[in-house]
Amino acid sequence: MAAYAADTGGEALRQVGVIDLPGPPGRRFDYLAIDYDDDYLFVNHLAAAVLYVIDLKTNTVVKTIADVPGGEGVEYAPELKKIYTSNAWDNTIGIIDLRHMRVVKKLPTDAKPDGSAYAPPFHKLYVSDERGNAVAVVDVLADTIVTTLHFDGETGMPQYDPVGRQVYVNLQDDDMVAAIDPATDAVAGRYAVEGCQRNHGMALDAEHRRAFLACQGNNVLAVFDLETHRAIAHVPLPRGADVVKFDPGLGRVYVACAVGAISVIQEDDPDHFRKVEDVPVQRKVHSLEVDLRTHRVYAPEEQENGEPVARLLIFEAVDSRRN
Repeated sequence: MAAYAADTGGEALRQVGVIDLPGPPGRRFDYLAIDYDDDYLFVNHLAAAVLYVIDLKTNTVVKTIADVPGGEGVEYAPELKKIYTSNAWDNTIGIIDLRHMRVVKKLPTDAKPDGSAYAPPFHKLYVSDERGNAVAVVDVLADTIVTTLHFDGETGMPQYDPVGRQVYVNLQDDDMVAAIDPATDAVAGRYAVEGCQRNHGMALDAEHRRAFLACQGNNVLAVFDLETHRAIAHVPLPRGADVVKFDPGLGRVYVACAVGAISVIQEDDPDHFRKVEDVPVQRKVHSLEVDLRTHRVYAPEEQENGEPVARLLIFEAVDSRRN
């Protein structure tokens, strides 16, 4: 069993900026994604039904894209210059041509599309139809749904593993993870996650064969071994854990927790993990993104001390690795 220990203290993130966003204040945000070719950050303003395109070179909003009703997941296919949004309000996957920055097509799904993952070698997008108990598979070359995989309960966040060349998806009603073979889109396995209830958010350390699962039902981050298919560590989290991101350059896991914290967990090695800090933010922060080049963390806020706002916080990472 891997080891978890609390840290003795120290600053994990330092706020260095804020970007005011044009959408209506006090409305929920969801997933973010980065286009490293053009230095764009995409921010889904779920309850405002818009997607912001932010230039990371200037920290300015360069475009507000409409017609993404209830936008939750957002994925970028760099070779095609296309963005895919999971539109929970009309149960569609929206396709945005980044060259024109507008929605060019929508694909119908089952019910409440949520998180998504792109498998570049297969040119496929995997979208969790959370309340449809399914995963929709999109051929991004043809922009068609080629199949829909059905499960016994709600599906959470999927992730593509480039080392094992599989797609993992949370089965949050069953406290399990399913593996999908993107070559055939067959379910290759279902694995119980011990000590985890309602695993929704997910990130991967593919190199070290680890998955990080946000267990909303019992407020822990479960570290899941992708080779043995067992949970090897459990790190306490604040309530409302949602989006999980991993920065391999720093060996650091970030979890956005809606109670008002960004939880920072250090992977000292694949078998040793420690909580560095629960960084205070405003309540209802559900999501974040990390720039793997600069190690900056971006987190949207919808309120300040109960008053509505629409803004994006920018944090610098303070390296907490032990020498």
